Amino acid sequence: MADEVIVLDMWASPFGMRVRIALAEKGVRYEHREENLENKSSLLVKMNPIHKKIPVLIHNGKPIWESLIIVQNIDEVWRDKSPLLPSDAYQRAHARFWADYIDKKVYPCMRGIYSGKGEEQEKAKEEYIEVLKVLEGEIGDKPYFGGESFGFVDLSLVTFYCWFYAMEELGNFRVEAECPKLVAWAKRFM
Repeated sequence: MADEVIVLDMWASPFGMRVRIALAEKGVRYEHREENLENKSSLLVKMNPIHKKIPVLIHNGKPIWESLIIVQNIDEVWRDKSPLLPSDAYQRAHARFWADYIDKKVYPCMRGIYSGKGEEQEKAKEEYIEVLKVLEGEIGDKPYFGGESFGFVDLSLVTFYCWFYAMEELGNFRVEAECPKLVAWAKRFM
C-alpha cells in the first residue's frame, strides 16, 4: 500500500513552504490542499483541532502539526532519502536549537515590521537585523548551516528569504548591506 500524504497549506506561508521543500528533498509525492485562512476548511479544523492553523501534514490519515515537527517527522519516516538532520546526536540538538531560534526570533520581528508603526516598527527592524546578524555569524563561511550539505537549519530559514524584500521596503533598509554572507547563502538556493 502506498503512503497517502496530504499537506494542508497556504501558498505564501513560509511555514508551509518548509513542509513542501522537505517533501521535495525526500522525493515524496503528496496532495497539496490550499487553505483559505479566512474560511478554514472542515478538514483543517478536524485535523488541527487545537490551533486550527496550517501547515498540517496528513500521513495515512494521521495529522501532524507545526512545521518544524512536521519536517522532523518527514526526515524520520523517509530517512533513507536525503537526510535533513545530522546523524550525530549533538549536531542534531544543535540544528534543533537554531531552527527553534529562527522560529522564536525571525517571524516575530517580521510581524513587528509589517504591523508596527513608528518607534515600534523601528525597534522590530533593529531586532530583526540583529537576529539576522546572529544567524550570519552561525553560518560563517560554511556553504550551509550544517556544513557541506543542505539541512534542517537551512530549510528552517530559507523560506523566510522571499520575505526579505518586503521587510526591506517596509523598514527602509537592505538586508544585504547588513548581512552579505546570509544573503549570499540564500541566493545559492534560488
